[in-house]
Amino acid sequence: MDNNIAKRIQSLRDRLVYLKDIFAGKHRDNADLLEQRLDTFSEKASADALDDPYAELAGVEDLFAYVERRLENEITPMDRVRIVRHPQRICLKDILENVYDNFTEVGGQDEHSLDPSMLIARAVIIRRRGKKSYQQSVLVIGQEKGHGAEFRNGGSVKPWGNAKALQYMRVAETEGIPIHAYIFTPGSYPIEDYPGAAQQIARNIYGMADLRVPIVAVISEGGSGGAEAIGLADKRLMLSHGYYSVISPEGAAAIEGHVKGGNRATPELIEHCAQNLHITAQDNLRFGYIDRIVQEPPLGARPWHFDFFRNLRQEMLRATDEVVLSTRLFPMFRGFALSSRRNPEANLDEMHMRWGLSQGASNRLREKRQQKFLRFSRNAAIDRRPFLRKKAGAFWDWFCKPWISLKYDFYRKHQRKIESFMEEMGNEWETFKMRLLSPWRKLAGKPKKPEATTARELTALSAWSGEGRRRKWNYISPRYKIDRAVTCPNSASYGCLDLWGPDLFAEFAGVCSHCGYHFSMEPEWYVQNVFDQGSVFEFNGEIEAGNPLNFPNFDERIAEARKKSGAKSACMTFEASINDTKLIVAMLMGTFRGGSFGAAEGYKFVEAAARAAKKRYPFLAYVHGTAGIRIQEGTHGVIQMPRCTIAVRRYIDSGGLYMVLYDTNSFAGPVASFLGCSPYQFAVRSSNIGFAGPGVIKETTGMDIPPKYHRSYRALSRGHIQGIWDRRQIRNNLQQALVTIGGRNLYYR
Repeated sequence: MDNNIAKRIQSLRDRLVYLKDIFAGKHRDNADLLEQRLDTFSEKASADALDDPYAELAGVEDLFAYVERRLENEITPMDRVRIVRHPQRICLKDILENVYDNFTEVGGQDEHSLDPSMLIARAVIIRRRGKKSYQQSVLVIGQEKGHGAEFRNGGSVKPWGNAKALQYMRVAETEGIPIHAYIFTPGSYPIEDYPGAAQQIARNIYGMADLRVPIVAVISEGGSGGAEAIGLADKRLMLSHGYYSVISPEGAAAIEGHVKGGNRATPELIEHCAQNLHITAQDNLRFGYIDRIVQEPPLGARPWHFDFFRNLRQEMLRATDEVVLSTRLFPMFRGFALSSRRNPEANLDEMHMRWGLSQGASNRLREKRQQKFLRFSRNAAIDRRPFLRKKAGAFWDWFCKPWISLKYDFYRKHQRKIESFMEEMGNEWETFKMRLLSPWRKLAGKPKKPEATTARELTALSAWSGEGRRRKWNYISPRYKIDRAVTCPNSASYGCLDLWGPDLFAEFAGVCSHCGYHFSMEPEWYVQNVFDQGSVFEFNGEIEAGNPLNFPNFDERIAEARKKSGAKSACMTFEASINDTKLIVAMLMGTFRGGSFGAAEGYKFVEAAARAAKKRYPFLAYVHGTAGIRIQEGTHGVIQMPRCTIAVRRYIDSGGLYMVLYDTNSFAGPVASFLGCSPYQFAVRSSNIGFAGPGVIKETTGMDIPPKYHRSYRALSRGHIQGIWDRRQIRNNLQQALVTIGGRNLYYR
């Protein structure tokens, strides 16, 4: 048999295996037909019984192409998931070798580098204008799943891999070159070794929100936080057979089917969840979370699809050009250049354009990126605020803006300068007065205390008064009615005695009097006991959690959560004060579906951050508990990670004080984004903080984590949080933080 024919037969066998794998037993008749024709041809070719082997082989190849084109219309969302996971799928090294003209890896080359799952390269694209050629440099980052798959970890990046990506993105910003990000990940590796999975993803999102160079991202497999770690881009493209989701279909099926104990969900339930999560490129384009779809060959792109790579190169050039053009000040020239590049027939390799940006253009680029993400998902929440009230509020904000600017940016600014000058003069006067009067004070001498008084002070017991007495709280947990003994979870380790329910949940505030273990308390306990009485004013309470994807049976579950908790969403936003210091609070309530975070919660959080910036108030995120992003909202939920992080970044950059306080259990997306990016994070004792729970870690890594792996003291040891507080001291500690933490623009001082 001719060697060339043998290679082409092997290629067809690979295509047949691929087809069987991605359809997982479906369309057996088509697979059997192809297999029969291929076997028949192979037998005849081996026996040299073909008159024209190349012509007959071309006929078999045409049959394969025909069947693949026909089955393209039968692909389900779960089929797309199997396509992006298949070993024959294109990977980042294939793109580097076929899309760019030259490249050098600078991170993730082998198992001895920082993290081989994250590939970082400096690449070059050569473009022409007339007869002259130009080299344009870009930074390429992305998850690598192939070419050494045994140590690539399936594209699941460890925390230090994401840290290296952020480091080189800042290098790209320094050098003024664009960033091309390729997302090939089922999710980040869920370990909490330093710097911690959640903490590092939060740092990446926070950092990307402020980068002043063009960023273009391409999504093939976009799994939740792993995708968001490098996905906050000016232009987001998606491969037509890719998926972008808050969770894998298998994970969603395990949750929906209440699967436990190492069992797996049924294939039917997995297919059902993949359909209901709306994870495809077409779904995300309709939601507005991506800008364009890059069309792939039938049944997905593989390394031998060279036409696809040429198309992808054109799309990356077009997207980068559009980002740069969007920063130009003259609409007429910008519109002409954009129209010429949006022509599908245009060869962008022959249309060189400079990608460098001036300082003003860089600032406009950052502002456009932030505003783009802040506009996302507003329609996915239920906003029951009356139309006239919303318009009146918007008008009042517009009307008050000049007054607020005059008050804080001019009057208070100069007031502080005058006060600072008077304070310095006062200090100088006191120093002069002390020096002037010091000789007379030495002559007068100091009166001594009687010896009897001194002895009594040294030997007498301290008097109990005020806080030393048993505490009376403004709010007492309803569980104080438990007229029985309660056993502390640490009793086996520390020998804690049983506690009487009325004492534990009333005067003791849910804290074990022996070891200090903190039982969980209701959100109302904090609202009424931490803040000044009568100072709490809730706003945006009419924004409700909904069911934007029409996920089956989820409306009933949301209604049940409203009835059970008395809240309309898992986030309560309010103004309050502590010792007359006003602040804005966004509280995530674990009593509403575990504190899961969706479009409504993101809407309220973003509005709270904007309100804090407008009023120049400190902003506190109190996490009574959060289980992560609400999976039933799909990408409507996961998009809140970059969206809320941008809101926090804008608030911090304006000079505000943003603090986070964790309680009970805080996991997943919120911790890996807008909570984890705060420079001041604290935790209530006995709380748990992490990226993924023990069950998820076991399922994804196969590892059994040690006991108390997510305890707050472990988060403190790796620098995630800055302190651990006793529940009974939260008010005092917050008051102290408000007095001591923050920058020059904290106008409440």
